[in-house]
Parts: sequence; structure tokens; C-alpha cells
Amino acid sequence: MRFPFFAGLLFFSLAAFAQAPVDSTQVVMPGRSNGSRQEQKPYVIFISADGFRHDLADKYNATHLLALRSAGVAAASMTPSYPSVTFPNHYSLATGLYPSHDGLVDNTFFDPSRGLGYRLGDRNAVGDSSFYGGVPIWVLAEQQKMLTASFFWVGSEAAVGGVRPTYWYHFNDKIALDTRLQAVKDWLTLPEAQRPHLILFYLSPVDHAEHLFGPDSKETEDAVHLVDDCIGKMTRMVDSLHLPVNYVFVSDHGMGTVDTLHGITPPVVDTTKFTVKYGGTMIHLYAKDKGAIADTYAALKKGADGYDVYLPDETPARWHYTSKDDRYHREGDILLVAHFPRIFHDRGRIIAGEHGYDPIIPDMGATFYAWGPAFKQGLQIPAFENVNVYPLIAHLLGLKITEPVDGSLKVLQGTLK
Repeated sequence: MRFPFFAGLLFFSLAAFAQAPVDSTQVVMPGRSNGSRQEQKPYVIFISADGFRHDLADKYNATHLLALRSAGVAAASMTPSYPSVTFPNHYSLATGLYPSHDGLVDNTFFDPSRGLGYRLGDRNAVGDSSFYGGVPIWVLAEQQKMLTASFFWVGSEAAVGGVRPTYWYHFNDKIALDTRLQAVKDWLTLPEAQRPHLILFYLSPVDHAEHLFGPDSKETEDAVHLVDDCIGKMTRMVDSLHLPVNYVFVSDHGMGTVDTLHGITPPVVDTTKFTVKYGGTMIHLYAKDKGAIADTYAALKKGADGYDVYLPDETPARWHYTSKDDRYHREGDILLVAHFPRIFHDRGRIIAGEHGYDPIIPDMGATFYAWGPAFKQGLQIPAFENVNVYPLIAHLLGLKITEPVDGSLKVLQGTLK
């Protein structure tokens, strides 16, 4: 690792997760093996670099990624689902469903039907399978007797549909990248019956650096190079095994520079009438008394400065975030949505970069690269929505999609040989 800054940043994780020690040992689900037909299938390594905005590889000359994408497929951008934050988009990538359809409607939200809250730093909630809808790609594979492995992915710590990956880890960003890379090699050198054909791999340094220092900072440049070096090392390691491996490299969202001079003070809301869930770019209000919605909405709309106030059915159709979309009734009765590039200040947060805004804003654009024996070479494609990655990966692995999804293989079919 050639970047001194990341001797520290590599160990920087989501604050709430870092508060308590976490087991760093691999969890192996016993008694599983590949079906005989699945042993003959190719392999997919599905990589997410959190916050890796669509232009960062070019902006900071990520040499390995630039070479790999030139030997495969690169999208001009990939449009995240709304809201353009980490947990919903990782889960949309994994399920092919918009957040309103799979239940993970934000990093922080409330489920009024059960009186339970979800927060990315709450390990009990993160591991509670009742929050997760859809059929994640690892669940689809395991149901069809194909083994999978995950070195961190949203939802993989919960038994969604009663199923976890065969090999998985509790989130712990203190695990060194070399240790994670060795795990990938170890998985791919297991006997064929125990070898995973889908590997999910998550990297956080770019997102951390952007939040702390902004996307135009030297620290973010160093983070991009750290991720680039990791991918270069991974491909060299895997190539030495001479297996038919396809890579799909994505990010969950982009990142914008925050207007730090004009932060938004959240409005005062009567908490005897509403449960309030705060985020940097969106606040959800859940009515305890439905009769309070109209007057509160009118008052908030009248006083709004730097943000929009929506009833769910007023949100832009392209967000797929209306009450009709809200299958699990978790979006809230009133939504406060910050104008880009301003943010709500809560709990004293001071940050330089943020995401979560309207996905069509260019800075929210994510990355999509793919390479390997299944993909065409030197192909550039226009922007597309991230829900279309799920059917692509299912196709690469020869898996049958068993429940309706929002994505379609038609969108990315032209990337394949």
C-alpha cells in the first residue's frame, strides 16, 4: 500500500459500527456443496467501491481500472436508485428492485407496522431478515445449488428468505485488504464442490475520503489509487488460477461537494405526533396521528428554505418512491428533501462530501465496468439504471430469476459476446 494517508483511513469505518468489537472470522454455513451442473459454470466477482463516482477513474488516472475497462465494457455512468445512499443502492444492485420495492428505503427509516427502526449502525437491525425483501443474487444462487461468498455486502449478514451466503463475514472495515484478497484466492482454490461461483467484494475507502475531505481532495485521489491497486492485485492473483472469471465493478452512488456555508437546520417537528428519522439529504416523518399530516405539511412547506416538502405521491415519478411504490409502507407520511448541494445539519455532523440527492444529478452518477470472457472488449455504453445489473449477473451464472424484478437483461445484453 503506497499511500501513507491510508494506513489510517483503511481502518476508518462507519462510526456506529466501529463502536463495538466485531468478530473478524469467516462464517461458513455447513453442509452445502455445489450441484454437479453448477460446478461447470463460470465465476463472477461482483465488486463495489463505495462512492466511486463515474468520473473518478479518469479524474485520478486509476491505471489498472482504465486498462481493465478498455478490455471490457464501461458505462458513461450508472444511475443509482433513489435515495442515492449506500444501503438502498447496494441492496438494489443485489435484488434488481428499487428501494421502495425491496423494503430498504433509506439508510435510516422506520417500519410503523412493527414499530421498529432501521439504521445502518444498528447491528441488530442490519441482521434482521424481516427488513429485507426480494431475492438477493446470493440467495438466488444458493437456492439453485450454487455456492456464494461475500466479503461484505448489504443484506448478506441477514438470513434473507432463510438463506445467507455459504461463506460470509460480519462487517468489519478493520480487516486488511490483503487479508480480504487472500480470502478470494482461497475461495477460488477450494475443491470444485465447495468453490463459490459468485463472490461479492466491498471496498469503502473512497466514500470515507469523499465524506471527510470532498471528492476533489488529495485524500480522495489517494483512496481511488488504493482501490485501483487492490483491483489490480486481485486480477493478477485470480488470473494465475486460470479460471473463467467475469468481473463486474460498480459503485453504489457518486458524491457531490457540500455547500458548507449554507447548511440547513432541520425544522422543529412535534414528536408527540410524528416519529422523525433524520438523514443528511432526507428526513422522514411518520405520523402517529394521521390527522396531523395536513397541517404539519402546510406549515413545513410554507417555511421550507433549501429543501422540498413532499407527500409521498408528490415525489418525481422517476424516483419510484410514491405511496404506490412503497410496498412495505416505510417511506413516511411527509418527506423533507434537501436541495443539492445543501445538507441538513443534525447531531453536529461536519462533512465535505455528500450523496443521497436526485439520481439524475451528474455528481450522483455511479460507476459500471465489466470485463472477462463473457464480455465484449472496448465497448462503451450510455448510462443505465442500476437495477439492471441483477439480471446480468444471473445470466452470467446461468441462474433462473424466480420472482419479478425491476431490471431487465435487455438493457445490458449487448455487452455480452
